[in-house]
Amino acid sequence: MEASSEVRLTAGDAERLVAEALETIGEEAMQMSRLEQIQLVRRVLQSGVKVVQNEESTETLSKAAWASVEARQGLRPYTRRDLRNFVRRILRVEGVEKLPLRGINSKQCRHILEAAFGNSKSSYTKGRAILSSIFSYGIQQEWCSDNPVKRIDVPKREEKIIVPLHPDEVQRLLKTARKPQHRSMEFSLRLMLYCGIRPTEVKRLKESDIYKEEGIVIIRPTGSKTGGGRAVTLRGMQGLKAEDLKIPRNWNRRWRALRRDAGFTHWTADICRHTFASYHAARFRNLPELQLEMGHRDSSLLRTRYMVPVSKAEAKEFWKIRPGHVNYPQTELY
Repeated sequence: MEASSEVRLTAGDAERLVAEALETIGEEAMQMSRLEQIQLVRRVLQSGVKVVQNEESTETLSKAAWASVEARQGLRPYTRRDLRNFVRRILRVEGVEKLPLRGINSKQCRHILEAAFGNSKSSYTKGRAILSSIFSYGIQQEWCSDNPVKRIDVPKREEKIIVPLHPDEVQRLLKTARKPQHRSMEFSLRLMLYCGIRPTEVKRLKESDIYKEEGIVIIRPTGSKTGGGRAVTLRGMQGLKAEDLKIPRNWNRRWRALRRDAGFTHWTADICRHTFASYHAARFRNLPELQLEMGHRDSSLLRTRYMVPVSKAEAKEFWKIRPGHVNYPQTELY
């Protein structure tokens, strides 16, 4: 027998271990017959071996991460792409890909998050949630018994006030959208400005989602940010004909080009949605309707984040804007 596989315990060692096991079990075990004690100790050893094997059984962070991604069935394609991108960023941190999941502690998790997402508080928060989900899946698979990410605080979110676009800035965007090279984006722009639809939701719209006769657009659960569907009134569509109500290809590139040509060197994400909410509230004074069209569960988010007070005069100007001096036909879409 090789030296590495030899049992180095002496008979005295074994006797002491058996005695300790019986004493730990209690007085009842001490009063058993010799044969009963042997059978009891054998069961204890067999159970203990399984516990030790489970404690030592694990997978690498890389294998656990990708297995957790594959286990999340039913994700929308773009949600799955986003998830996979975050997992890649986690695994690109030097030295972590082959770490055994069971051996990773909260200090190492904090290092992973700082290295992968330290430059963005929102990315850090999302990365923390994804790393935590990997450990939660690992616990289900018995690859680990603890989720060290839960001991890492979630960064406090600092809500920044997003000032809505001024009517002059809206006018500038709309005039630019009337230029031949940007005409394909005018409908998209108006959906963001006058319907409050998110850019990601706009570019996912299909022709079948646009109900021209009824004057509404349907945001399907599969295309919305939050997974909930809603119907939005087609407001601010003056001058557009039925054939203009289309979403072009290469949407992201066209949207960047439109903003650039309109003179915007800096752009705040979702500012069109915030603009819509602020001017809608000031003009129509109807929070339940606004909440419904924004797709919020209640009005608290509208009050705390989306609605920046604007004057009635500015709101009135926003809702009567026309994109340039054009004589529109009588069959305008509103």
